Amino acid sequence: MTTASVPDRPATAGRRPQSGPPLLAPVLSFTALTIGYVIANRSTPHPGATGAEVLRYAQEHGTAIKAGSWLLLASAIPLALLAAVLYRRLRALGVTAPGSAITLAGGLLASSALTLSAMLAWTGGRLPDDASPALARALADLSFLAGGPAYGAGFAMLVAGISVTGLLARLLPRPLTWIGLGLAVAGMLSTLTLLADGFAPLIPVIRFGGLLWLVAAAALLPRTRHKRS
Repeated sequence: MTTASVPDRPATAGRRPQSGPPLLAPVLSFTALTIGYVIANRSTPHPGATGAEVLRYAQEHGTAIKAGSWLLLASAIPLALLAAVLYRRLRALGVTAPGSAITLAGGLLASSALTLSAMLAWTGGRLPDDASPALARALADLSFLAGGPAYGAGFAMLVAGISVTGLLARLLPRPLTWIGLGLAVAGMLSTLTLLADGFAPLIPVIRFGGLLWLVAAAALLPRTRHKRS
């Protein structure tokens, strides 16, 4: 009598899930490109400038606008990669709550907002001499809305996903998670800039404060999760 053979288990059974590449690589790339964009566009007219002022700046600083647009577009790439790596890292740490998916969705939304802002800014930097000041102002407004409030909302989702998960699963220091939640609230409130200019100062808070927070979170988020007895 012959006994039935039991099929072998896959070689990958029991293997720990991979946490993905280091987080600091995309974070530092995103930070460097963002700083470069700010330097290249440090003289950009503010949202309250007239259409004539925006058109004059575009015609006189076309090279700076194109360089800034490229830096902004380039920064969207490591941000999208970071969202994917964060999602994979959280899943590898055993996180099955919606926080990991919210992190991914927020990062992709923020990356898409930066991409749209860069395309609109590049278009505004190529306006001909006979272009309408109203068109220049409209393109500048759309670029600002995409790279400001829209980016702030997506980035708020990214930070909130990491912070809530890091707080509940004890993956990050509590002070860092609470700071992240504060930044997430600031990012959501920055969308009210569409209704009142008084919320506009929240945009640089989420933009630059969020950069510092991301660097700290990427450095402190563990690769493995130790079981507690």
